Amino acid sequence: MRASRLISLVLLLQSREAMTAAELARELEVSERTVYRDVLALSAAGVPVYADRGRAGGYRLLGGYRTRLTGLTRDEAEALFLAGLPGPAGDMGLADAVASAELKVLAALPPALRDAPARAGQRFHLDVPGWFRDASPPPRLAELARAVWGDRVVELRYRRGDGEVVRRVEPYGLVLKSGTWYLVARVGDGTRTYRVDRVVDVAPGGEVFDRDEGFDLGGYWGEQAEAFLRSMQRTRVRVRLSPAGLRALRSAPETPFGYAEATAAAGAPDGDGWVVTWLPIESVDVAYHLVLRLGPEVEVLDPPELRARVAAAAARLAELYGGPGGGQGG
Repeated sequence: MRASRLISLVLLLQSREAMTAAELARELEVSERTVYRDVLALSAAGVPVYADRGRAGGYRLLGGYRTRLTGLTRDEAEALFLAGLPGPAGDMGLADAVASAELKVLAALPPALRDAPARAGQRFHLDVPGWFRDASPPPRLAELARAVWGDRVVELRYRRGDGEVVRRVEPYGLVLKSGTWYLVARVGDGTRTYRVDRVVDVAPGGEVFDRDEGFDLGGYWGEQAEAFLRSMQRTRVRVRLSPAGLRALRSAPETPFGYAEATAAAGAPDGDGWVVTWLPIESVDVAYHLVLRLGPEVEVLDPPELRARVAAAAARLAELYGGPGGGQGG
């Protein structure tokens, strides 16, 4: 455990040039006292770590010292090659760069670990697009990826509704979600999200923008994705659910927050374990299809129009299946 932490400390200093004891402690999830002891141990082992004094001080590696990747475990080496899965990188025009980086990492590995890429490729494959979807990347993705890497302002011609709009944006990042690429960009004082397959044209603006280094792409995307899903849950239906029906909400795509919110709002179960609760959902139409799928594990209590639609569907099903041999098909 300590050996792994010492290697991590050296790699952090290699990648960031200088870090304070507090920063290292936060990254390594240890105390500052532990960082002091680790630095002394590295110095004793011949690693040239030295400390700058003063307010702008911190720990540095002397003279561009670099360590080879001889401290990698097999799990770590194989995970590296999993991180370089070719599909999304190729979509962004980075296939050659990823292949070159893999060759360099492979050359730095000890002989016992040089089968890592083959082992990873034999065991895991990432197929990003959903079923029945065009797997080809959006036409403007590679151009946008170059702008993201170069922090370069671009002018987008973007298809929205029945028309097109032009936006001058600072492209901060790209996100791949369920086979669809999205561009996260600063526009004026705000941050917007654009579907890349709706970008008709990309014109380089020429200048480099000053990136906000505090911007967290993963955090922003997580917040926006949840806000989008919650904005779709405009309707609430009151239902009575069996234990099996309540469990089925865990995997219901129509109501991503349904299980947690239905459980929180549920009353006490009756003698058979059924509960009455409110369910957030996009619309009455979406609720209708969800209820039909849950079948006899749910009873609609409100709104009345939804209960009437489900009752009519149940009557039709009873007519189809009520007699011996079924309906006309019998």
